[in-house]
Amino acid sequence: MATTLRWLGHNCWLLNTAGKAILLDPFLNESPTAPVKADAVKPDFILVSHGHFDHVADAASIAKRTGATVAAAFEICEWLGKQGVENTQPMNLGGAIELPFGRVKMTLAHHSSVLPDGTYGGNPAGFLLTLADGNIYFACDTALFSDMKLIGAAGLALAVLPIGDRFTMGPDDSIEAIKLLSPRRVAPAHYNTWPPIAQDANAWAARVRAETKAEPIVLEPGGTITL
Repeated sequence: MATTLRWLGHNCWLLNTAGKAILLDPFLNESPTAPVKADAVKPDFILVSHGHFDHVADAASIAKRTGATVAAAFEICEWLGKQGVENTQPMNLGGAIELPFGRVKMTLAHHSSVLPDGTYGGNPAGFLLTLADGNIYFACDTALFSDMKLIGAAGLALAVLPIGDRFTMGPDDSIEAIKLLSPRRVAPAHYNTWPPIAQDANAWAARVRAETKAEPIVLEPGGTITL
């Protein structure tokens, strides 16, 4: 079965690859754009990029219900453990782990990370997934940074970048990020959840086609990409 990615709104993605389901940044029940609620997903693994509520809100409830293993910064894993999450894989920037579906590397992100109760969330991060069907880079919440060129050197089948601006990079910097990363395809995330991060994704896609060599893929929440 080919690897598929379903966008569940904001920065939440559900991947199916190598017989496993992987959920990134679970924010469903309180998300105004999520096409499903938290009780509808049954991941084997959960990846959490940082501690902000719009990325971690449903992590504990889903992990406890399904027994999913959570890979996240050490501090987030400790916080989840105190909420009854039993299976965690603590990580930090630059580190990688081998999981049944592939290799997960925690990459740099320029952002902040405080958990919903005010607890320090460690370093914010992105994820580079090395899969049998190709490499996927989730920049997650970040500003533009020049080391994206090093991340792209792995060869990317797909990059997922925030374009919402205000709290992350916006469309202009995302174009520069695409030039550094050189992915075959690129998808936008972290936009149109609320008015302060509203963006015209089709206008962004037109710029991607005109200014980079990547193929843009714009989805509605619930839409799917196949590698």
